[in-house]
Amino acid sequence: MSAEPSSFASPSPRLPLATLYLSERCNSRCVTCDYWRNGRADMSLATVKSLLPDLAKLRTQVVLISGGEPLVNAEWAEISQLLRDRGLRLWLLTSGLSLAKHARRVASLFDAITVSMDGADPETYRAIRGVDAFAKVCEGVRAARASGAQLGLRVTVQRANYRQLPQFVALARELGARQLSFVAVDVANHHAFARHADFGSDLALQSHDLPVLEQIIADMERDCAADFRGGLIADSPRKLRRIQQYFAAVCGVASFPPVRCNVFDYSAVVAATGRISPCFFIGGPPQPPGPPQLANALDSNPMVALRERIRAGRRPECARCVCSLWRDPQEREVADFLMRN
Repeated sequence: MSAEPSSFASPSPRLPLATLYLSERCNSRCVTCDYWRNGRADMSLATVKSLLPDLAKLRTQVVLISGGEPLVNAEWAEISQLLRDRGLRLWLLTSGLSLAKHARRVASLFDAITVSMDGADPETYRAIRGVDAFAKVCEGVRAARASGAQLGLRVTVQRANYRQLPQFVALARELGARQLSFVAVDVANHHAFARHADFGSDLALQSHDLPVLEQIIADMERDCAADFRGGLIADSPRKLRRIQQYFAAVCGVASFPPVRCNVFDYSAVVAATGRISPCFFIGGPPQPPGPPQLANALDSNPMVALRERIRAGRRPECARCVCSLWRDPQEREVADFLMRN
């Protein structure tokens, strides 16, 4: 982990990126996630209004709107407009199920949109996402792109879809997506994605899948070279091989890939319940009841101590994390978080 001095040890911390979970609920039924089973809370417009002074104090520039599924929150548009009126740039992470209905409004409010797309065909999509909505999501992507949205696709790589990696590239081209990114399904941190019980590892690749994935990545490096160079595929071949190593570690035949991450130094997560956490995978310390006090929470002794433990590599979640998000201090401006034209 980073040895960079804590940016939250100073009396004037800076938080260029903030993540707001507008809802714990979701309109998908994904096999990788339990938000749709366990989610109840929505973040209110009043709560977001209460956060505005802290976002200004912390010099926040970009807000990632996520969940659950943020577009199931009845106040999503009002919340987004409020943030935008305060000069914040907005990034939406969505299932895409409501995107066709709201394409123009979404395109007018958000500077970047990332749609979760875990199947390259209707059958795979339905098996993973739990709803028969592949065509509807594709319609929404096309509609958002036609309305001028900067849009990317995000694929959670797992046993049911890893053979489709090249097909996802073709789908991204067909839909006019500006970017395509891949992340391994998290099967090592059992509490992630609102899960309340142990998570079945049957979603992970098995040992005999590993050489198949290795060959697929090698073929993509050759056949999709222009897409890597041009940025359609956001992840380098090296990063794709990191996904393979992660699954090899889950199978017990390799160590987990090294994690170089300092997202906790430049970002924080505010859950729909108001709980403030240093990142998606590690819950924050208990906080007093009432509206979330973002600046006070980040300056609190428990949060500072938690961030120091993360920085020192004393949190086991970090060693097996599927993400590895690093930004140097000079790489924390608006353009570093949103898709480039």
